[in-house]
Amino acid sequence: MLTVKDVMVPEVVTISPYSTLREALSVMRERKVKSLVVERQHAHDAYGMLSYRELLQTVVAEEGDVDLLNVYDAATIPAITMNEHLSVRQAAALMSRYHLSRLVVVEGNQLVGLLAMNDILARLMDDLA
Repeated sequence: MLTVKDVMVPEVVTISPYSTLREALSVMRERKVKSLVVERQHAHDAYGMLSYRELLQTVVAEEGDVDLLNVYDAATIPAITMNEHLSVRQAAALMSRYHLSRLVVVEGNQLVGLLAMNDILARLMDDLA
């Protein structure tokens, strides 16, 4: 059985919820990523997700100011998380059902990776080749 751990990206780029959207955009450009995991401020807090989708909505559609708005203002919090030991089939079903392109992967309550729809499809294509 193929698990989330087999497909996920373990090197996750994170950002503080108090960073500005300009800082988030800069990090995304520098690190060449399409999403950032929003860090928890306390152990009981949930992780968040900031992707191009949220930035497009906040900055372009709603004409938000990239210097005045913080990551917390635009991010999806809480992000949907998944355990690294679950099957890729379960992850794909969850992503499909809720129209998600990414899931935050945790072990216990600690961030261990990010699973994107593209990662699953790339693995599928590799297995078919």
